[in-house]
Amino acid sequence: MDIKFRVKRFDELSRIELYKILRLRAEVFVVEQDCVYQDIDDKDQKALHVIGFKNDDVIAYTRLFDAGDYFENASIGRVVISKNERQFGYGHNLIKESVNAIEKYFDTKAIKISAQTYLKKFYETHDFNQIGEEYLEDGIPHIAMVKS
Repeated sequence: MDIKFRVKRFDELSRIELYKILRLRAEVFVVEQDCVYQDIDDKDQKALHVIGFKNDDVIAYTRLFDAGDYFENASIGRVVISKNERQFGYGHNLIKESVNAIEKYFDTKAIKISAQTYLKKFYETHDFNQIGEEYLEDGIPHIAMVKS
């Protein structure tokens, strides 16, 4: 079974989709990574949401911001794949879909991300390059990366 992606504005999300997205984000970022932080941050309403479905399950997700809404450049955040689905390489599909959506909806190729440091090589395969030094975000090592 393949993954299917949809891109939606916040007001286009169904209640069930929003619930499944928030559940996936909590499963990975709060429980699996043991990180207590405020996931629901009043930024979802501004974002475009890239949702990866397998059957009716949300197994992949990012949220996208236009330039100036979060960083100076357009950005990709809350990058998440369900733990049981990571072995299939869907992370690469998710990043490609997210980059394509930024180019289509925001008409730019300049993208900035705040990446967990251990994923540096993964993002480099998608032409992102580290800028600056490593820093802690919610107690987890991160690096800023850009694609232009």
